[in-house]
Amino acid sequence: MRRPAVAGTFYPGSPAVLQATIDDLLGSAPESPEDTADAYIVPHAGYRWSGRTAAHVYRRVVERKPSRVIVLGPAHKVPLRGAAVPTDRQWATPLGPITIDSGGARDLVARGLAIADDRPHAPEHSIEVQVPFLQQIPDVRLLPVCIGQSVVEHVAAILHAVAHPDTVVLCSTDLSHYLSEEQAQIRDVQTVAAIMALSASRIGTHDACGRHALRGLLRWGKETRRSANILHLATSADEGGPKERVVGYLAASLTV
Repeated sequence: MRRPAVAGTFYPGSPAVLQATIDDLLGSAPESPEDTADAYIVPHAGYRWSGRTAAHVYRRVVERKPSRVIVLGPAHKVPLRGAAVPTDRQWATPLGPITIDSGGARDLVARGLAIADDRPHAPEHSIEVQVPFLQQIPDVRLLPVCIGQSVVEHVAAILHAVAHPDTVVLCSTDLSHYLSEEQAQIRDVQTVAAIMALSASRIGTHDACGRHALRGLLRWGKETRRSANILHLATSADEGGPKERVVGYLAASLTV
C-alpha cells in the first residue's frame, strides 16, 4: 500500500477535517450541465491554494462516477525518464485506501509504455492530492502514472492505450511559477490559448510543471478530435497569497 506523503501539509491529515474540506470545496463549485468530457486538466497545489480551482473539475467527475480514473502527474522528487506505474495495489489517504488498477498498470508495462517502479510515486504530491477527491466516487479504481522527461508521442500513446468509455483521464499540473501576478496572468493566458488550440508545441518549459503530460494530452486530444474548454483560471494571489510571487492554476476539460 502506498502511504500518504503530504497529508497534513498539502491537505488536512485529520479524516474528519479532510472530508469536511472536500465537501466544502465540492459544494462551492458551480453546478454544471451534463458533462461528457473524459479528460481534464487539474492543479495539484495545497488545497488552501488550488482546491477551489480543482473543485471545478471534481464536481463534474464525482457526478459522472467513472469506474476508473487515470492520473498523470509530474515526478517532482525522483528523476524519471518516461513513465512509471506503481506495484502497490492500494493507495492510502486519511480517508482510507483506494484500489489501484494493477491490471491497467501491468498492461502499460507490457506495452513498453511504462516501467513498474514505486520510487517516483512514494514522495510525489501531484497525484496524491487528487486521491481524496476521487474517494468521493464509489468503487472507483485509480491508475497513477508518474511522468518524467518524455516525448509527446510517448504520453499520447499512453492515453490511447488507457482510453475507455468508463475511464476519465486527469492531467495534474500547475501553470506558471513564482512570477508577479501581472506576469503570471500574461503567461497563463498564453498557455490557455495553446490548450484551447490543442497545440502541444506551444507549451513552453516554464509554462507548466506538468508540461510533459500536458503536451501529450494535447496531442492525444488533437488526434482524437477533442475540444478544450476552460472551467476556471486563477493564481495563488486570488487565494490571498503574495502578488509578487504567484503560481497559476487551471481547471479545463477535453470533450469529444
